Amino acid sequence: MRKSIRNWAAIFMAVTMAGSMMAGCSSSAQKGSSQAESGKAEGQEQAESGKTSEAVDGSGAHIGIIFTEAGLGGNSFNDLALEGVKKAAEDYGITYDEVEPKSVSDEEIIQDEMAASGEYDLIICVGAEQVDALTNVANTYPEQKFALLDAASDLSNVASYSCKEQEGAFLAGALAAMAKAEKIDDKLGDGKTIGFIGGVNNPLINRFAAGYQAGAQYVDPDMTVLIDYAGGFNDPTTAKTIANTFVEKGADLIFHAAGASGMGMFQAAEEKGFVAIGVNLNQNGIAPDFIMASMLKKLDSCAYHAITSIVEGTYTGENQVLGLSDGGVEVTAEGSNITVSDDILTKLEELKQKIIAGEIEVPSELN
Repeated sequence: MRKSIRNWAAIFMAVTMAGSMMAGCSSSAQKGSSQAESGKAEGQEQAESGKTSEAVDGSGAHIGIIFTEAGLGGNSFNDLALEGVKKAAEDYGITYDEVEPKSVSDEEIIQDEMAASGEYDLIICVGAEQVDALTNVANTYPEQKFALLDAASDLSNVASYSCKEQEGAFLAGALAAMAKAEKIDDKLGDGKTIGFIGGVNNPLINRFAAGYQAGAQYVDPDMTVLIDYAGGFNDPTTAKTIANTFVEKGADLIFHAAGASGMGMFQAAEEKGFVAIGVNLNQNGIAPDFIMASMLKKLDSCAYHAITSIVEGTYTGENQVLGLSDGGVEVTAEGSNITVSDDILTKLEELKQKIIAGEIEVPSELN
């Protein structure tokens, strides 16, 4: 790595209090870099002048990645995106800088500083919360290449990667209903109530909720799916409270799409004795006696693909939506101590193939 900018967001906050944020950030961005020049215009010229020849074999490619404000360590999609970058570093020899913003307002500042520096062949922005900021910054630096994960943009210098969350969630819901029907674990009772905890009430998270509900009710039309939202992706306390409330209402199996907030649901599962389903990456090992499965959302593959396009010189500002047919989403029980029967796994594969063939249309919105 040429230099570490992990603490930029903290620096930004401090400089803001001092009343000289932009000057301080500009100095931080340029210090120690032979590539960076003062001013946005010169930064744009560097982005244009190009490291295309260097990036062909990966050894000269320098990548920036900006996470959501939830940060790393929540065993969720920020961590997954970073895994894709790390794999690209191993395979191609690229270097990268990673930044954990302390607030959503920091994200545009960090995007702007990275783009102005002219140091980055690609700047990866994670999450829908960065779309508005990225629209402003990408328009300001039209020659800078960006990748947007887990959201979409129509800008020609932004390659967008999103997933058909509803398709993976449909399998999670179907698994939940079948697991209850077979009572594969003694924590599952006779009731027909399961739960879903989302991070926030928005279209993306509701694709998870809609698919989960549809999958469960495809298997058992009488299944009730309780749905609530933590109000954020880094609030495990609220998610835990919601999970406990669901248990009081009869739910003994709960799926989350709540980022780091989901850790609170897992804590509740261990304390209250219900079965959980994780999300984004394989979270089964966090509490293998309580987490039956995880719905995988392959943001690592998205990040890796974006970097590969830089290394191979094939980058285009395209929108890609990945589903079951192209490995963008999946469900896994690997690493759980709760045994999912071969019969259930076979039925899940059959449902997957029906979705791919178009025989099952999975809703992307809640009824």
